[in-house]
Amino acid sequence: MNQAGVIAAAKAEPRFSDIIYERIVEMIADGRFPVNERLPSEPNLSVMFGASRPVVREALERLRADQLIVSRKGSGSYVRQRPDSSVLNQVPVGSLADVQRFFEFRAGLEAEAAALAARNWQVNDKVRIMAALAALEHCLEVGELGAEEDQRLHDAIAMATGNQFHTIVREWFKPHFSIGMSVTRSLSLKRTPLHVRHVQDEHAAIVEAILARRETDAHNAMKTHILNARARMFQGVEAQSIDA
Repeated sequence: MNQAGVIAAAKAEPRFSDIIYERIVEMIADGRFPVNERLPSEPNLSVMFGASRPVVREALERLRADQLIVSRKGSGSYVRQRPDSSVLNQVPVGSLADVQRFFEFRAGLEAEAAALAARNWQVNDKVRIMAALAALEHCLEVGELGAEEDQRLHDAIAMATGNQFHTIVREWFKPHFSIGMSVTRSLSLKRTPLHVRHVQDEHAAIVEAILARRETDAHNAMKTHILNARARMFQGVEAQSIDA
């Protein structure tokens, strides 16, 4: 399959469960399904969306994985947190589930890239990585979005692997990388300075492990960072701890 075929496959029509998933996220975000309140039952959701129960169940499983809802045995599913509604405004309609899946893909891909970078970086790679990290630090200090600077840091790490396929994949899927980074960084600007500092500390931990040639630490730091970024998409205006 050539590049065009790969991109086309990534843009396949959303599954019905993805559409239901996004509709429920929207209803949680706008308060129609309030935090701590019980969602309608599976049969009622099936009627509401004109879908079979297995399709609804698949959507609910993804909502649970994203920590938007939590199940109580014998009681049903409850809203755990309400995401910032701007998430839906920044993500193309019908693609929210794919954005989350792309984070899952990135977690494996970029963790391996970080480990390879720790093994293989050269002096010019170190210069690029340190410059990108410094640019991100400047964005934090002046309150800028920093999405492009974030992209450059991850690009520099991919280049440091010494494996051209890591850079090729990043180029092929550049729009997918950009959407996730733009959303998570724009949401970060709405949160406390401590929250933004925590994100930058994750970047610093990745870079430190890479430059110290600690492959396992670099792998783990990058995977944690990507999965945290995925979770941050839905850390919105309300969040409550509800026992499962």
